[in-house]
Amino acid sequence: MKGGMMSVPLTLTHFIERAGHLFGRNEVLTAFDGQVVRHSWGEILERVRKVASALKVLGLEPGDRVATLAWNTHRHLELYFGVPAMGGVIHTVNVRLSQPQIRQILAHGGARVLFVDPDSVDLLDVALLDELGIDHRIVLAAEAPDGWLAYEDLLADSPALSAFPDLDEESAAGLCYTSGTTGEPKGVLYSHRALVLHAMAIALPDGFCLGERDTILPAVPMFHANAWGLPHAAAMTGAKLVLPGARPDASRLSTLLSDEGVTFAAGVPTVWMGVLDQMRKAPVPLCADLRIHSGGAPSPPRLIESYRVEFGVEIVTGWGMTEISPVGMATHPRASMRDWTDEALLPVRTSQGTPLPFLEVRIVDDAGQRCAHDGTTPGELEVRGPWVTAGYFRRASEEAFHEGWLRTGDVATIDADGYVRLVDRTKDLIRSGGEWISSVLLEHALMDHPSVAEAAVVAVADAKWHERPWACVVTREGARADAAELLEPLREAFPKWWVPDGVVFMSALPRTSTGKFDKKVLRERLAAERS
Repeated sequence: MKGGMMSVPLTLTHFIERAGHLFGRNEVLTAFDGQVVRHSWGEILERVRKVASALKVLGLEPGDRVATLAWNTHRHLELYFGVPAMGGVIHTVNVRLSQPQIRQILAHGGARVLFVDPDSVDLLDVALLDELGIDHRIVLAAEAPDGWLAYEDLLADSPALSAFPDLDEESAAGLCYTSGTTGEPKGVLYSHRALVLHAMAIALPDGFCLGERDTILPAVPMFHANAWGLPHAAAMTGAKLVLPGARPDASRLSTLLSDEGVTFAAGVPTVWMGVLDQMRKAPVPLCADLRIHSGGAPSPPRLIESYRVEFGVEIVTGWGMTEISPVGMATHPRASMRDWTDEALLPVRTSQGTPLPFLEVRIVDDAGQRCAHDGTTPGELEVRGPWVTAGYFRRASEEAFHEGWLRTGDVATIDADGYVRLVDRTKDLIRSGGEWISSVLLEHALMDHPSVAEAAVVAVADAKWHERPWACVVTREGARADAAELLEPLREAFPKWWVPDGVVFMSALPRTSTGKFDKKVLRERLAAERS
């Protein structure tokens, strides 16, 4: 027997219409070079209706992909809603990728329409676009070079669509490719339903705790993993949205945090390391309610404590991946921990947290058997839920799934309270003498040293032990440290065989296109130097 409720589809059009109708005066602003452009949610809704109308004229059919190479701006936000509103699929392409990678991803995605920011036009020549079958090329600006159409001209010639078409909540709304640092990038196709449920989950108090009174700054780029769902959640709640524009640096981010009274910001740990250094050099007043979400990689304890002690800002950690839309967990101390000291809470705050509602997690050993949730036994993390991909776009992917669960490639422990702690990525685990060594734990210990700004630990081939750990370190400006000084504390904290065989000092660590440390490059560099 079925329930007696109405069957109303969960689609993204509800979010943008809600934002425009209920919170039409709340701001959406973009920080362009040298200026801040402000719109209201009401104006954004009107522009989204024009985008939808223009796509209809361009011949967009349900399921067609519309590609973007764009930063965090109001125009990209308009495409976030305008494309899915017409049944299309917004295919966000990472602008930091190499030209061959961009070509490969565009070819695989099969878009016929392409929107790019002005600074990305040079990445794509006309011959390439013709070869890829891209019929319509639009620059997200008021003016465009020859062979391109200006976005503002497109909107000016398009009357606002009076009503969005009815959509199936299971139809595709977005497409994003994994970063591909360990292999070929894989496409993840997101449904309306998945993105709606994901936005609702991250807005919960034990997620990001978002509401209309918030001012949200996504320092995570909109060209990758849905900007962690923040554009959708901001529209859903009607919150003020602060978009930092193209290539935001630490100075711009700290200025926006202060000037706009930001209450919630999100980005990878390397971003918040840079902002921390900037605010130490040039302190700015911050909103008393500011909280920061740091994800994409484990956050060093020193980073969390520095923000808490120096600026009174709580850093909330978490975990996610492109395949899960992308947020899966957030870290919040339990009510029973209310009287705990900051020292006692630090292990909780540095964990990846507990799963959001509807997301299930487990850890399994090499034989695929479930591991105990005792906080010490490690296993590969597996997840399932309504915003977890069931397969990759146009690609066979059986090896990525196990008994209906997505294999994440992360090694973790889970304690009795359900807190998940990442030990490492399976590809980054160092296997030495038949035992494993966690690069993450070593990195956090190295970054606890006052002279260390950044640290990454990678495996180097060893004739006797198979692999041995080596540390790659960037020291703080004006600081000095030698290898013996950095390794001595590790000898006290870890088994002797965990301690890296050496330290390589670098001026900077290579980063992936999503801002994480690129350990693949580091492994190749150290292997070449050792050989």
